[in-house]
Amino acid sequence: MITLEDLRFVEALSRTGSLSAAARSLNVTPPALSMRLKRLEQALGVGLVVRSSRSMRFTSEGEHLVAEAQAVLGRIEALPEELVAAGRRLSGRLRVVAPFGFGRIHVAPLIARFAAQHPAVRVTLDLSERPWRETEDADVVIHIGEVKDSSWIAHLLARNSRWVCASPEHVRRHGAPAQPRDLLHHACLCVRENDEDVTLWRFRKAGRSGEGRAAEDRAAAPSRQDAIRVSPVLTSNDGEVVRNWALAGLGYVLRSQWDVAPLVRRGALQRVLTAWEFGAADVLALVPARRGISARVTQFVAFLEAGFRPRPPWR
Repeated sequence: MITLEDLRFVEALSRTGSLSAAARSLNVTPPALSMRLKRLEQALGVGLVVRSSRSMRFTSEGEHLVAEAQAVLGRIEALPEELVAAGRRLSGRLRVVAPFGFGRIHVAPLIARFAAQHPAVRVTLDLSERPWRETEDADVVIHIGEVKDSSWIAHLLARNSRWVCASPEHVRRHGAPAQPRDLLHHACLCVRENDEDVTLWRFRKAGRSGEGRAAEDRAAAPSRQDAIRVSPVLTSNDGEVVRNWALAGLGYVLRSQWDVAPLVRRGALQRVLTAWEFGAADVLALVPARRGISARVTQFVAFLEAGFRPRPPWR
């Protein structure tokens, strides 16, 4: 069997032209190299070198071995540079799981841009109303709201609040609640998602203007949190359906800011109870908390983070 050291020896012997010079190059003694040559020829069953008192030349078999040694050693020498280049040139499979509505509107366009920049990456986007159910083989999960599974590392993509909204017509017809507990006497609409207790609406009095406050500010100045248990007149596992019910004037809905803020700006929905916060529902990119996260996953998450900064599209 030819070893890597044998190949280095043959290459040095060809490059230097003598056993003594090759020995100096490899920092060993000439007798040691002479013994290595003898053992190598015996192992291969062929002569590699013809020596005389004044010269040394390779046999045809020896020349063939020299050529192969140079090729193999050249490939080994170039390998680190090739690996670095391959790391910059992303490739491979990337599976992303995201909620239906948010995935369609905000994640899919970013994936299209990422794929255009990295054509060797094969991206699969799976949309689900309950992304947690689809995480078994996922590289990145887009999640909105609280994370209860510590086996995932969370990367904040964007701040996102929950707003209570209804159509302006519904507010005119039934009146606007003055405080959260008034919702117990109004028609409410609920979305089942992420296995949350969707009829329990948590709230607290907002501080400052509240809208863009950082998590650190919330932690530094916590306020007492209360909750009400609404009895919804309509419930669905599809957020778009529930939003359309609200647009149709069927009741009040508690929805993520990313979903309803554009409709509030256009006047299609009216936000109420602005003096209260109904819990953060930050947008997160989750990756498995395991070693060996690939470069494509790391760069994709960084790409998502950049895509939602400095302000997410719904702000």
